[in-house]
This record gives sequence, structure tokens and C-alpha cells, in this order.
Amino acid sequence: MANEFYALLGRMRYITRWGLMRNTFSENIQEHSHQVAVLAHALALIRQKILGLPGPDPERCVVAALYHDASEILTGDLPTPIKYYNPDIKDAYKQVERIAGERLLAMLPPELEESYASFVLESDEQVNPIVKAADKLSAYIKCIEEQKAGNTEFDSAAQQTMAAMRAMDRPELAWFIENCLEPFGRNLDQL
Repeated sequence: MANEFYALLGRMRYITRWGLMRNTFSENIQEHSHQVAVLAHALALIRQKILGLPGPDPERCVVAALYHDASEILTGDLPTPIKYYNPDIKDAYKQVERIAGERLLAMLPPELEESYASFVLESDEQVNPIVKAADKLSAYIKCIEEQKAGNTEFDSAAQQTMAAMRAMDRPELAWFIENCLEPFGRNLDQL
């Protein structure tokens, strides 16, 4: 029997994000997952090493971030305004994501399913808040990059995303916003 899991992961690059918005440049879920992994690692390290707070293993955060949108290989990327339009839609979509995640796990050799389950199903309660914060941060960085390119279509998304990040009340995220976010608005020569 062929194990399709890894081949399907390779198709992440064909699933674009921000489908309801005019984009200066497109972003796919493979690129997005890489950025979220980098940011999740940073946030976990900031939490532990700079703020001295307990937190999840930074390496687990990286792996969880790499797989956090894996279900979208089967579902596609449902735009946020639709996904969170009301509680019923949000709950139904969570169920669809879970079914898609379970379907992906079933494509692995049985000996590997358990090793991937908490990442694909996003069931690690210690890691998830870090990954969710990194996911929002990645969305905000996309807004900055689009605004930097003159695309005002992302202005309200930037405001809403910043408000959502602040509402998370994550000290490591607040530290990143204060100390690391501004350079994302610079060009290469300015960096």
C-alpha cells in the first residue's frame, strides 16, 4: 500500500492564502507554515529565555507549526471572515478540519500515526497557544508586506489582526511586537 501522506504535504505549495484579497504577491500554505514555524520557535524561546516563563519545548512548537495547516491540503484555505462568521460555522469547520486531519493520518504507516497525531490534529494544549500566536503574527507580517508594496487592501486586515494579537494577551508575542516587528516594514537596503 502506498502511503500518500508525504506526497500530499508536497502539494501545500499549490494552496494559496488570502483568497478574498487582492495580493501584490501570493502566499501558499507551505510558505506560510515555514514562517509560522520560525515565529513559533522564536516565541517559545522568548517566553523561556528572555521572559523567564515556563512554556512548551521550542522544537515541538516548530514541528506543530509546520503541520498546523496540513488539513488544508484536503479542505483548501477557508478565508477567515467566513471561517469565523458565526459560532456554528466555526464549529462545523473545526469538525471538517479534524476529519481531514484524521484522513491524512490514516495515510501514514500505522507505526507513525501516533507520532504525527498531536501536530496534525493540533491537540497539544501547551504548544497550540504559541502556534496560534505565531499564525496571527505571520498574518500581520503579510499585511505589513502588502502595505509596504502600496496595497491598501490590507489596511483593515492589519488593524484587525493587531487587535486580535493584543487580545491574545501573550507576553512573548507582546515582546516580539515591541522588539522585532518594526524591521519587517523595511526594505533590504534598510535592513
